[in-house]
Amino acid sequence: MKLLEPKTLKGLAEFLNCEFSGDPAHLITGLNEIHRVVPGDLVFVDHPKYYDKALSSDATTILIDKKVECPEGKGLLISDHPFDDFNRLTQHFRPIRFSSHSVGEGTEIADSAQIYPNVTIGNDVRIGENVVIYPGVVIMDRTIIEENVVIGANSVIGHNAFYYKKKETGYDRLHTCGNVHLKKNVELGAMCTIDAGVTDTTIIGEGSKLDNQVQVGHDTIIGKNCLLAANVGIAGCTELKDNVTMWGQVGCASNVVIGENAVVLAQSGISKSLGPNKTYFGSPAKDIRLMYREMAAIRKLPEILENM
Repeated sequence: MKLLEPKTLKGLAEFLNCEFSGDPAHLITGLNEIHRVVPGDLVFVDHPKYYDKALSSDATTILIDKKVECPEGKGLLISDHPFDDFNRLTQHFRPIRFSSHSVGEGTEIADSAQIYPNVTIGNDVRIGENVVIYPGVVIMDRTIIEENVVIGANSVIGHNAFYYKKKETGYDRLHTCGNVHLKKNVELGAMCTIDAGVTDTTIIGEGSKLDNQVQVGHDTIIGKNCLLAANVGIAGCTELKDNVTMWGQVGCASNVVIGENAVVLAQSGISKSLGPNKTYFGSPAKDIRLMYREMAAIRKLPEILENM
């Protein structure tokens, strides 16, 4: 999430009523969670396991719950509750905007777009030429839809990211301030759900096709010409390179990369990154040649045991 104008380290410390370390005039140009940070961004960290990752990341400002040495060229905000204070910042700079109309404020829709009845479109949405949106679709704020995109009935584009912190009082959700970008020639089946990036953008690449009831988690990037069959579920912060195929009911864990031209067969479970140009099967998903050898060996086990 980019700020409309840069903020100083001292200014944000005063807003949050917390201490800071670094140049008071140090500038913050955006707010992002750790997987999508770029120089100028502020990131939060509230667990010792991830201190080094946050401090050495591309983020140039770190909201942290411990006094540590400030890396050169960076700034620190020291907070007792970084998660809560990060939420305060995102809610302040990008608050929820309620809309009681079928089309929100600041939305631009191309004249050639075909939008069926009972479609709800949020604020600041961009809809390109020759887009077709079927009945019951919900398109949340800041979604970008390029030309020739088709969205099947009752799909939801840009709903809140599934990102929670467990506390003694229950689960607190990280405020969603990102969006979704559907690139040209994308087709979504009925009842697909594409979650918004929690602070950045969930991307469906040019020419990719998603069958009915496909779920794509926050901040995931799907490449060009990918094919996802019905009931595929992809967790947040995952990347599919170009031309990936996932057949029905494949489940994919978060923060993994699926290589170019990979094919994952039906009902497989992906728990770690998969290389390019191979076919995978099973749970956890493995190279299909290895899986076939394992399955053949298992079939021989009764005979082996009888002969022991």
